[in-house]
Amino acid sequence: MNPHFDKLLDEVQGIWRYRWLGFLIASGLALAGWALIFMLPDRYEARASVLVDTRTALKPALEGLATQQDVGVELSYVRESLLTDARLLGIARMVGLLPASVTDPVHEDRAVAYLLKHVQLGKENADEAQMEGAAGGTTYAIEYQDTERARALKVVSILLQTLIDETLGGKKQGSESAQQFLEGQVKDYEKRLRNSEDALADFKSRHFGLMPSERGGYFEQLQKETMAVEEARTKLLVAENRRAALEKQLHGDAAVSATAAIAPVGGPGGAVGMDTVSRIAQTRAHLDELLMRFTDKHPDVIETRKNLADLERRRAAEIESLRNGDAGAVASSGASANPVYQSIQLELNHADVDIADLRTQLVEHEGKERQLRQLLNTAPQVEAEFAQLTRDYDVNKAQYTALLSSFEKARLGERADSAGSVKFEVVEPPIVSKRPVWPRRLPLMAGILLAALVAGVVIANRVDRLRPLVGSPSGLTAATGMTVLAAVGSAFPLRARRARRWQILRFSAAAACLIVAFAAAAALSHKGVRLSLPGALQRLV
Repeated sequence: MNPHFDKLLDEVQGIWRYRWLGFLIASGLALAGWALIFMLPDRYEARASVLVDTRTALKPALEGLATQQDVGVELSYVRESLLTDARLLGIARMVGLLPASVTDPVHEDRAVAYLLKHVQLGKENADEAQMEGAAGGTTYAIEYQDTERARALKVVSILLQTLIDETLGGKKQGSESAQQFLEGQVKDYEKRLRNSEDALADFKSRHFGLMPSERGGYFEQLQKETMAVEEARTKLLVAENRRAALEKQLHGDAAVSATAAIAPVGGPGGAVGMDTVSRIAQTRAHLDELLMRFTDKHPDVIETRKNLADLERRRAAEIESLRNGDAGAVASSGASANPVYQSIQLELNHADVDIADLRTQLVEHEGKERQLRQLLNTAPQVEAEFAQLTRDYDVNKAQYTALLSSFEKARLGERADSAGSVKFEVVEPPIVSKRPVWPRRLPLMAGILLAALVAGVVIANRVDRLRPLVGSPSGLTAATGMTVLAAVGSAFPLRARRARRWQILRFSAAAACLIVAFAAAAALSHKGVRLSLPGALQRLV
């Protein structure tokens, strides 16, 4: 056979050996538990709920214009205050839970603890609950259990009325306190702002010309002027180098050679005002004409050649003067008619204009830099004081503007509250259950019976473990370590079967009696039969 099945069979047989012990223990536990259930007092539940609706027609119109007090915060505060010891003690005396003549702190603490234990304050969103006819908002529920129906109803009614009255009163009181505080702060910051404005205006008048401008503060301006001076010097140096290069090109071999190559054709005789190049050309033409008519010995030819030599020496002197930069040699040499020379001269003139402009800018920036450096010990201090005064003024102005806006919103919010911006609607008036809600006796009695039976089985099993008995060959093998070769059955099997049936019948009858007792206890509980609970246990429930 299966060893696990044999072991389970041994366990069952062991429990069966001590079935009566387990049955008696289970019956005793069940009867004791049922008696305790009968001693528990009935508790009735009273409940009520109120809907706090803030979604009125005024709310969208006042959005951003008025201070909307958080009713939920005020309600949460009132809910917490309802469960304070002083408030609960007053309610206990009002409903008769604690007689007015009793002043013993022990009894007072006991009454407060009883209320605190059985009062439940709930909160849920009306939209989530999908309440019919609810326009939105928050629903606050009050539940309370008591052994007396009338007292439970009275406690819930008091708590509901207190919740509504104190929320509205606290909201109004909080709004008035907020307005008084804001009004005082507005006046205080108005005075501060006026003082800041006066101080700033006086400082500007005393330090006119040293204030930070749109160009920045003192150090920014000094840095800009220093950089401008360096930039102007750099540009001036570049312009001067460019002018030197142009001047070198103007008196260089290229421009002079181009000028020397120009020889316009003119008439003979050399008119007054002609440059040397033109006169040389005319003289050469006149010499060629004479040579065609006369010999080299002719006086006119000799005179003309002499003039030509003089003109060439004069041209060579002009070119040399042009190379040396002589301005008078420009017109006489014909350089002013040279395009190369003219273009270089034009660029040179532009360079002179740029240099003059850059020198003017440099002088201007150097002057501003010197002025700023003279204020090195004064301007930073003035700038720091001005920044501090401006910062104080901005802070005071921002605070004053914000407080004034909040004050106006608070005043408008108070008027909106007076017009009904928050609505309390009692969704469920205080009601109390007709039948007790606690304890649920039938499920408790059934649970006690089941737990008692389990306890009886466990105890029978434990006793069998203390006094074990082998009931199968495999169990004997496991206990002794020896192999069982054969098992001898009962000598009178018929008698053994009758005895076993009789044992089962008697145990079944006893179990039936226990079930009948459970049914009788349930019937008595349904009819309202109760047992008195000792005073020591009454305080626990």
